[in-house]
Amino acid sequence: MTNETVLKNARIVLADEVIAGAVLIRDGLIADVGSDIQGAGEDMGGDYLLPGLIELHTDHLEGHYAPRPKVRWNPFAAVQAHDAQIASSAITTVFDALRVGNTDGDHDLVTDDMVVLAEAIHDGMATGRLRADHYLHLRCEVSSPDCLEAFDRLGGKDGVRLASLMDHAPGQRQFANLDAYKVYYQGKLKMTDTQFAAFCEMRIGQSKANSDRHRTAIAEIARQRGIVLASHDDATDAHVDEAEDNGVRVAEFPTTEAAARASHERGMAVLMGAPNVVRGGSHSGNIAASHLAELGLLDILSSDYIPFSLIQATFQLAETVDSISLPDAVGMATLRPAEAVGLDDRGVIAPGKRADLAHIRQDRGVPIVRTVWRQGQRVV
Repeated sequence: MTNETVLKNARIVLADEVIAGAVLIRDGLIADVGSDIQGAGEDMGGDYLLPGLIELHTDHLEGHYAPRPKVRWNPFAAVQAHDAQIASSAITTVFDALRVGNTDGDHDLVTDDMVVLAEAIHDGMATGRLRADHYLHLRCEVSSPDCLEAFDRLGGKDGVRLASLMDHAPGQRQFANLDAYKVYYQGKLKMTDTQFAAFCEMRIGQSKANSDRHRTAIAEIARQRGIVLASHDDATDAHVDEAEDNGVRVAEFPTTEAAARASHERGMAVLMGAPNVVRGGSHSGNIAASHLAELGLLDILSSDYIPFSLIQATFQLAETVDSISLPDAVGMATLRPAEAVGLDDRGVIAPGKRADLAHIRQDRGVPIVRTVWRQGQRVV
């Protein structure tokens, strides 16, 4: 029996315009979009109807699984708690970031923990217990001595579609400014100056010994397995050259205008954090995402560490950057990320696409997520 419903009286955000009308959902897909669609369903009350958001880089799961040092929560419960917050933020497709490589001292999560989480995510999807559609994103700390070993254990897991090549050693990329590195790590780890100096020396040594060979090895494995590659925190033309040589398709969080421009010009999708937009700048003192948006150098938004920031930043960009319309901003959180990772069945409200949708109302400058559907089924 055909399953149909109509979402009517909505301001529908299409790829290039906003129209007043309705969306017909049939058997989990969008069957029609227009102003004269009739049928039983739900009245959106003149609110916005958006494609479900697509999140490519979120570290949010770790906080549910390891809420305190040495504490481990039930992994199935942790994944479900994470999933509920993701879905209630209008995100219907999420790439859960898992650490690959232990950087000795800045956390107590190890590869065994990541394997546990990967298996819990797979189980949640296989048994239908999750609201959003979950994939895996491997955050490869290439400076770490065990990065390649960890990648071997995780890279073949079901759902791995994205891998980031990153190096958080001091004095480069995100932490080219050593003062910012000191504030972030010394404060986080509560080290004395002597301990911090030794920590920096260790991390720099690991980077010199491991980064280049691990980047090359992981890039080759990713090509063989069809895993999309992302660079991370590129700051210079040389970094972008390296990313291009490795076959990178997504430039995550470039830290300078020069790196963002070079990445954009070479066909890489530039991804920046939605918290950067909401806060008005980077917490590390790097380039502001809104500035890149004004220059036409921002392609994809990511919630990074605050799930709700993705929908919040989408509306904020449309309201504050003259050259960006609401469809443009929504595309940065829907169609553009879908294209970057090869998900051509979602990311836009159009006939034949998945009925992944979000009913959004605005109040006092903050979007309110009223209802979310994944493949036509209400999940929020």
